[in-house]
Amino acid sequence: MDSAEGGDKYRSFLHGDGEKNTVWRHGAPPNYDLVNKLFEEERTKEWAEGSLEEKVQRLLKTWEMELVHKVRPEDQKSVNPKNYSAITNGLKPLTREEVTAMGGYNAFLATTLPPEHRIYDPDAETVESATSTFLTAFPRGFAIEVLDVYSGPPRIAFKFRHWGYMEGPFKGHPPHGRRVEFFGVCVFHVDEDTKVEKAEFFYERGNFLASFLSAPASAAAATAASASGCPVMRGGD
Repeated sequence: MDSAEGGDKYRSFLHGDGEKNTVWRHGAPPNYDLVNKLFEEERTKEWAEGSLEEKVQRLLKTWEMELVHKVRPEDQKSVNPKNYSAITNGLKPLTREEVTAMGGYNAFLATTLPPEHRIYDPDAETVESATSTFLTAFPRGFAIEVLDVYSGPPRIAFKFRHWGYMEGPFKGHPPHGRRVEFFGVCVFHVDEDTKVEKAEFFYERGNFLASFLSAPASAAAATAASASGCPVMRGGD
């Protein structure tokens, strides 16, 4: 979990000779300047460099970056190259090849709900459409932080927070400009080189997706004003 060369302040394996043959989903390494700014402005914890929490947070951010932006499984250096699986909310384990084929967003949002009840249907999305959907909804990115670490290697259990601002449309729903966030718990099972062998995530999927459906702030304010008997709230007559 040590800081590695070729990264930014919070991630490893982004740049340098080790990535010269990496195939990136959009042709080049992603730029995290905007989401790093959001993270630094709104994080609730600031971990000391070299602490267990900081190392776990770096591993999490690196793992997420590679899952979303590296096309080939062999380019993903934060996971065990021969033995990796991912499980979300107790559903079927997915291999690294399966996760890469369906995309990180779709794997993370897997569900057993009937299609007609899905706000977002990962089975109907491609890697490209899923990536575009969330990059459009969150133009400043979707920040993530580690809140607590309950145990260290080889079974790293931690609580995390994921958040961003819906400043773009989402599946036909207009942007409301508000913060969209969720909290969850993850267990990273790692090998002796601190590469992830199994990732287990637990979070409330329904509440997260429902938060995209809130009325825009301006509409919500207008509704509150019209329902109020106060002429100040109504803006006067």
